[in-house]
Amino acid sequence: MKRLTIIATALALVTSFSAPVMANGINIEQFGFGNAAGGGQVGAGNMLGVFQNGAFNNSITEQFGNGNVAATGQEGFNNAADTVQFGNGNQAGVGQFGNNHTSVLTQDGNGNIAAGVQVGNNCNANVGQSGSGNVAAFVQACP
Repeated sequence: MKRLTIIATALALVTSFSAPVMANGINIEQFGFGNAAGGGQVGAGNMLGVFQNGAFNNSITEQFGNGNVAATGQEGFNNAADTVQFGNGNQAGVGQFGNNHTSVLTQDGNGNIAAGVQVGNNCNANVGQSGSGNVAAFVQACP
C-alpha cells in the first residue's frame, strides 16, 4: 500500500503542477537523514518536486527551457536520481522504493515523456530521449 501511495504521488507530481506561466516552481520534502536534493532551472514555467525518505538518497534535477515538469520520489537507502531536461514541455518522473537504485533521465527536445518506478534493490535505469513527442516508460523489480 505504501508503494502504491508513492507511485501515485510521483505521477501526481508529474501531471498536476499549476502555476503562473512565467513562474518556476520547486517542491522538496525530505525525511530521514543524509538526503540531498539540488539542481537548477533556466526558463519559465518549469516545475520540479522531489520527496525523499529513508537515508542517503540523492536527487539532482536540471531544467533548461520552458514548461518542463520533473518528479522524483524515492524511499529506502542510497538511491540516486538525476533528471536533465533541455527544450520545452517535457515531463519526467522516477519512483524508486528499495535500496541502491540509480536512474538517469535525459530529455533533449520538446513534448517528451519519461516515466519510471524501480522496486527491489540495485536497479539501474538510463533513459535518453532526443527529438520531440517521445514516450518512454520503465518498470523494474530487481531483487
